[in-house]
Amino acid sequence: MAVTRTLGGKKAGKDKKVKVKALDVFVWSGVNRKGKKIGGELSAKSAIELKAQLRKQGITPGKIKKKAKPLFGASGEKAIKPADIAVLTRQIATMLAAGVPLVQTIEMIGSGNENPKMQKLLAEIGNQLQAGIPLSACLREHPLYFDDLYCDLVESGEQSGALETIFGRIASYKEKAEALKSKIKKAMTYPIAVLVIAAIVTSILLIFVVPVFDEIFQSFGAELPAFTQMVIGISEFMQAYWYLGLAGIFAGIYLFKRAHRNSQKLRDQTDRAILKIPVIGSLLDKAAVARFAQTLSTTFAAGVPLPDALQSAAGASGNAVYRDAILEIKAEVTSGMQMNLAMRNCQIFPDMVVQMVAIGEESGAVDDMLSKVATVYEQQVDDAVDGLTALLEPMIMAVLGVVIGGLIIAMYLPIFQIGAIV
Repeated sequence: MAVTRTLGGKKAGKDKKVKVKALDVFVWSGVNRKGKKIGGELSAKSAIELKAQLRKQGITPGKIKKKAKPLFGASGEKAIKPADIAVLTRQIATMLAAGVPLVQTIEMIGSGNENPKMQKLLAEIGNQLQAGIPLSACLREHPLYFDDLYCDLVESGEQSGALETIFGRIASYKEKAEALKSKIKKAMTYPIAVLVIAAIVTSILLIFVVPVFDEIFQSFGAELPAFTQMVIGISEFMQAYWYLGLAGIFAGIYLFKRAHRNSQKLRDQTDRAILKIPVIGSLLDKAAVARFAQTLSTTFAAGVPLPDALQSAAGASGNAVYRDAILEIKAEVTSGMQMNLAMRNCQIFPDMVVQMVAIGEESGAVDDMLSKVATVYEQQVDDAVDGLTALLEPMIMAVLGVVIGGLIIAMYLPIFQIGAIV
């Protein structure tokens, strides 16, 4: 595991390999200062180290044993989610602002966390910090949880000596990013859930209810209406091949996900196609602008050079169209063009955003202007989500009415015709 120590953004020497022993989770019991029996789970290199940790906390250790690993992997452990990293960042920012040393901050948060995976992660980072490795280098060893933007900001805080301020900004950025993501998920989840339920109800009707009517119709001995024959044909097909259809759906989803994960071209095409969807595309446009403005504001305010800040903003934009546009802006800014002119040339950002950036460049307050842009567009996303939900409800009800109502009409149409003849 190679870790490069840095000083003032420059390498202080060759990469040094630091070996950190993997931590184990122990189940322990003991007696506190009040004589009360307590217990729990903690991560440590060994049982001896764990006993030392417990004694520091005023606990007399008793029985200690290594926690058995699940037969089928770590299924009993909760995964570390981006929201957990946002909470962790806010905790670090709060404790650093209160004057708690960094190593002690990591140890305290780790020992107080209920998630064994988070305990293990923080214990490894704490051990590396005690070995004299910079925090940014420690975090880079865990790219699954701390991306380049996060690590770059921490590194800028280490170099400027304002780590607590940087963590406060990162925490605010992470919290806003998670809130924005939650709003978009809220907008997408409702219609998808309703459509899935509609598909299930329709399948049940076609497979189990329509055949009952079909038996009744066969006893009539009369020719059925074309609409009814079509529905019965679909029903017979689903009865005979429902398992193939179900397998096809799951196989299609799996293959698309796999191709989407492995093919950058497919991901880019998907991003472009999504932005063209009515209503939803507009929502995602606003969300991308909000992410761009918030990321650039945070990195620029932290003292990151503009080209590097644009590189981070491109990665955080969440859409290939905006990523490519921001990278073009970065190339033009690097060649000496003002950012607002480069943004206008790419013809993807709204005029209001370009004008706000121009004002910021003239007044020397680009980060403040971008922060205001992010606030405006986050509010627009919030309003768009509420509007989308209100718009989709009647649309979905209409679709359900047409599908379910069509099936009912198809089944009762022959009965109505026979009644009219009689």
